Amino acid sequence: MKKRYEPGEIELKWQEIWAQKGKNIFSSRVSKTAPKFYCLEMFPYPSGKIHMGHVRNYAIGDVIARYKRMRGYNVLHPMGWDAFGLPAENAAIKEGVHPARWTHENIAYMKKQLVRLGLSYDWSRELATCLPEYYRWNQWFFIKMYEKGIAYRKASFVNWCPSCSTVLANEQVIEGKCWRCDSTVIQKELEQWFLRITAYQQELLDAADSLAGWPQKVVLMQKNWIGRSEGLEAMFRVEGSDESIVVFTTRADTLFGARFICLAPAHPLAEKFAEPGALAKIREHYGKVDEKHGLFTGRYAINPANGEKIPIYVANFVLMEYGTGAIMSVPAHDQRDFEFAQKYGLPVKVAVKPEGGEEIPEGKAFEEDGILADSGPFTGLKSAEARAKIAGFIEGKGMGRRMVNYRLRDWGISRQRYWGTPIPIIYCEHCGAVPVPEKDLPVILPEDVKFTGTGASPLAEAENFVNTVCPSCGGKARRETDTMDTFMDSSWYYVRYCSRKDEPALDKENLRYYMPVDQYVGGVEHAVLHLLYSRFFMRVIRDLGLSEVPEPFQRLLTQGMVCMETTRCPEHGWLYPSEAEGGVCAKCGRSVERGRTEKMSKSKRNVVDPDHLIKTYGADTARLFSLFAAPPENDLQWSEKGVEGAQRFILRVWAFIHDNMERLEAVKGQLPEGKSPLLRKTHQTIMRVTRDIEREYHFNTAIAAMMELVNTLTAFEPAESGPENREDLRQMRFAVEKMLLLLSPFCPHVAEELWEAIGMPASIRLESWPGYDEEAAREEEIELVIQVNGKVRTKIMVPHGLPDDELKTRAMALPRIQDAVAGRQVINIFAVKGKLVNIVIR
Repeated sequence: MKKRYEPGEIELKWQEIWAQKGKNIFSSRVSKTAPKFYCLEMFPYPSGKIHMGHVRNYAIGDVIARYKRMRGYNVLHPMGWDAFGLPAENAAIKEGVHPARWTHENIAYMKKQLVRLGLSYDWSRELATCLPEYYRWNQWFFIKMYEKGIAYRKASFVNWCPSCSTVLANEQVIEGKCWRCDSTVIQKELEQWFLRITAYQQELLDAADSLAGWPQKVVLMQKNWIGRSEGLEAMFRVEGSDESIVVFTTRADTLFGARFICLAPAHPLAEKFAEPGALAKIREHYGKVDEKHGLFTGRYAINPANGEKIPIYVANFVLMEYGTGAIMSVPAHDQRDFEFAQKYGLPVKVAVKPEGGEEIPEGKAFEEDGILADSGPFTGLKSAEARAKIAGFIEGKGMGRRMVNYRLRDWGISRQRYWGTPIPIIYCEHCGAVPVPEKDLPVILPEDVKFTGTGASPLAEAENFVNTVCPSCGGKARRETDTMDTFMDSSWYYVRYCSRKDEPALDKENLRYYMPVDQYVGGVEHAVLHLLYSRFFMRVIRDLGLSEVPEPFQRLLTQGMVCMETTRCPEHGWLYPSEAEGGVCAKCGRSVERGRTEKMSKSKRNVVDPDHLIKTYGADTARLFSLFAAPPENDLQWSEKGVEGAQRFILRVWAFIHDNMERLEAVKGQLPEGKSPLLRKTHQTIMRVTRDIEREYHFNTAIAAMMELVNTLTAFEPAESGPENREDLRQMRFAVEKMLLLLSPFCPHVAEELWEAIGMPASIRLESWPGYDEEAAREEEIELVIQVNGKVRTKIMVPHGLPDDELKTRAMALPRIQDAVAGRQVINIFAVKGKLVNIVIR
């Protein structure tokens, strides 16, 4: 064993050994005897390089996977690539690199980085969503959903750049402008494909309460996104017309305060009532909720509650996708409506006043419940009672109905982009839309296309792709040129991992054994879209008879962000840490401005390159720091000193074993026979680390416990000679062996190296997790806190395990306590075993 710890040398050595064992070293197969544990981290987009967020995410998952293997579980721990998406297509447009080449080169580099971190993935199950063998199943699912009426096509409004003549994804619209040419983006109606997720909305909502292993904030976000609300659907008849405008409101108590109606720019009546040129201008601002633009149609609606005539406007902030695409505007009780009314000089009528009679602040809408005012026969009622009675009143007039509404809308999956899964639909003049037969799947994404960055998707210009024959009648036909939203790829990938590449992709027996995922790890930013779509997809899979499991993820851990201080030069803008050393800009020598600690991002250059970190300190140090600096659910504040501290701990372990190698070898294979503070600390550490991992994955406190054990080891002085020396050395070796076993999921390379160095024949990854003896871990004496009326008066040491009565007796016998209770009546004495005694007096 070398005296000097060389992380690069050691880590490459063990990664080579693991590689020589083949792809199956960390593989899993269906077992009739071993319990399974499916551990999965959200797979990355192959953008080029991993970042520190990846390091933290994957280190968390790897500790869990390695720990569970040591506990005897048959662990499935796969990895793959979320490989379709806009960045690859943008690279093709800007740099002339084909998306396929750009993607596969990035995958190759990032895979090397993940291997360098020592992550225990089953690479035999690796997948990339851009490969035909994967996306054929996207197409298969689409066809099955089409057959069941879940997939359908309808007209919908999209972001459209008139200059580029192309549809833009939401992330390509920056402050209402095209990201590429800075032209104003407008809304354009196009035929789009949708998945009917709303067919499952109530089930998704009800089942959210069963997600006991999920963070409650994520569950709440999903509930809010589904957005179930009970309210009134009321009809406002259009004056001088047979038309009616239907609105949904949860605030029927404010119906008498409605002063105007607002239609979405995409509402059918907006086109019918509004002048086309003016409507087009409103549509330029569609969906920009921070801006309020309105257009009076010249028409009026009749309030069904009181028969009042109120104007009809078209407003940019009303979305066709929510509710009915029309709202009753009550400026006295909705701040957005109030601001719109102020802008356009519309009247305000108070229909609800505060219960306490206080004045409503000027310039503000009163949005709370209260007492109804100026509301006809309902004046004086409380809001809750009024809502029910007004709803009944409107129903009785035949002008509305009580109903349940949802915020959730069907999932639009059409993308007018190239780098995605082709939608398997063929259009025939005679037969209409016809799904591609299953035997013809996959519909291959052609690679010989031109990328201009303008016009429709390159697929529309690929004649060999577009022109085909109808599978029903054999006549001329054309293929759908839209591709699927990339969330389709990630909504079921966890299912694909359940079957090896040499097995059917959706094998029922494999799904029965492995699903659901026992532990899913990823960022909270995916709380709604990805996680909700995955829950929807799992129900589709269930209804297709492939699995009985409705929920994909048993437990969810949403790790916090990796954050770092930002630095900025007044002349050169954001700086990388290396450009701001010593507080001065490396480019001009001016003092830098130190900003907030924020999430690491390339745009603000507050990033650390994992490759540099690993090269400088080693993968084990990178893993240890990312696990020790904060609990996994909290944000991690980057600290160079913290990284150095993590390496110092590894160096201490290395140095202790190196310096005591002869002692450790002398008692190899021998077990301790007696008791000692060192053995007690060892059992306590095993117990603490085990419980910290099992309960809430508190790796930081688990590592702290290991550090305490190392402190105890380094302070341990064996007897110089005789039987006592032999026993002390046996206890030392016992503690070292257990400490390395505990360390191995966190720092696998150095644990393997030191395990080998102390003469252990097999790889440490094949060892079982150490057990502990609670009796051996118990302290001989404990510190007991003595309180009087909840205030600490003193502390004493007492033998462990004393009964409560004895603890009370000893507390009352203390002179300081006798002085405190002198002349007072003792009401009660409470004992919390092993912690405190509280004496209540008056």
